[in-house]
Amino acid sequence: MPSDNPADDDRTRRPPPVADGEPPPEDAPPPQDDTAFFGQPRGLATLSGLEVWERFSFLGMQAILVLFFADTVAGGGMGMDPGTAASVSAAYGTMVYLVSVAGGWLADRMLGSYRAVLWGGVLIALGHYSMAVPTDAMTWTGLGLISAGTGLLKPNVATMVGKLYRTDDERRDAGFALYYMGINIGAFLGPLITGWLGEHQGWHWGFSAAAVGMTLGLVQYVLGRRHLAGRKHAAEFALPPTAMRRAVLLIAGGLVALAVLAGLLSLAGWLTLSRFVDALTLISVLAPVAYFWVMFKSPRVTPAERGRLRPYVVLFLASVVFNFILFQAYSTMILLASTNARTEILGFTFPASWYASALGAFEVLLAPVVAAVWARMGRRQPHASNKIALGVVLGGLSFLLMVLPTSGHADDTYRMAAWWIVSSYLLLGLGDILLETSGMSATTKLAPAAFSSQTMALWFLSLAAANGIQSQVVRLYGEVSNPAYFGVNGSIAVVAGLAVIAAAPWLRRTMHPVH
Repeated sequence: MPSDNPADDDRTRRPPPVADGEPPPEDAPPPQDDTAFFGQPRGLATLSGLEVWERFSFLGMQAILVLFFADTVAGGGMGMDPGTAASVSAAYGTMVYLVSVAGGWLADRMLGSYRAVLWGGVLIALGHYSMAVPTDAMTWTGLGLISAGTGLLKPNVATMVGKLYRTDDERRDAGFALYYMGINIGAFLGPLITGWLGEHQGWHWGFSAAAVGMTLGLVQYVLGRRHLAGRKHAAEFALPPTAMRRAVLLIAGGLVALAVLAGLLSLAGWLTLSRFVDALTLISVLAPVAYFWVMFKSPRVTPAERGRLRPYVVLFLASVVFNFILFQAYSTMILLASTNARTEILGFTFPASWYASALGAFEVLLAPVVAAVWARMGRRQPHASNKIALGVVLGGLSFLLMVLPTSGHADDTYRMAAWWIVSSYLLLGLGDILLETSGMSATTKLAPAAFSSQTMALWFLSLAAANGIQSQVVRLYGEVSNPAYFGVNGSIAVVAGLAVIAAAPWLRRTMHPVH
């Protein structure tokens, strides 16, 4: 039955009935009484399965990337100092999430969500296969392909999850929590396998495992496509044919021009690795400012939608602060673990990169608990802004905790007990569940209709800004004391989270229909 509210978009309506045995139209949302996957729509299993393998490949590679950069050339690495290795690793993350804006636009205007995710996965797989080849040129080529593919895949998978639910469906936050649990099954398994292969067989063997994982994710995504909403081939807000041809030529010409310019600048000696990192940082900070300006000024955005974008700016900034801490779980925290943490339990020695699996493990364990709590509380659950604020505070506390075991040492030869880093990851994992699930859910509800995929891309642009800022700050790692480094960064995050809590009354008034 159609909604009584004419402002509701197509995803809030039930699809027309079809004959028995006949598949629903490709652009129709699934029936809203679909509870086949733990009370959630069956399509959530397909999308979660894809994210299991995408995160397996991405975070499995990320867990060993900084160690690969910092390892000696004789050991198979690239011989960077720790601060530079962390900075370049963060810059790679910046590039990944910057591309997500283009990925959202391509889905909205040219490819459609299903094809954007499919081709994104293909590029990611090709990138990991490239990194399996032990040459510097193939390493940088692979990182470029993974960046482009992740930018296509990540924002559009999350958008497709949102399309499985009516706007007022109270299962939405619980569904995103289960989806995030799927993500973190991959985040748990990836570092275990790639880390063991990387340290025992060679870094490029670890990259090979990531390639196989992404290939498996693509297979199950294609096989499960019939359960997805919005799987039609055309984009929802497709460009007219003439504009489409012009956009294709412009994109192709721009990529060629950019490659030629980069090559010339590199040959001239101007485009150094350090300057490239600096340029990415600048772009990562300016891009969201420009993108918010475009959305606020667009005639496609209604006054009501524009009003909901204002509180979204606050959520965006909270995400930047939290993810600045979170992404260091795969850079400075891994470096700290490799030099100053014990890597032996009951006589069993494990790779330092396995610490990254603790983060995924906690999120796998805690996500269903959080989902069950929100489902049980229903409309009595905390407002999305308070969930996000608490996540930021927990992220800050995870860094403040590291001040204790790193203090009072005259040299850099001490080894802290494993539970210090594990406890830090526990706080970080719970904070991540609270912030990311609520943030992604709020994004799908606050997004202007004409910018649905692009607004999710804007959420991921907060991750780009976090990585861009991190790529500058982590250069201080090893230059200042560990207590000072973790203490200052953690304190800033805690203060930011408390500021969002203080703004909660205004956020509740302006974030309708988000609860």
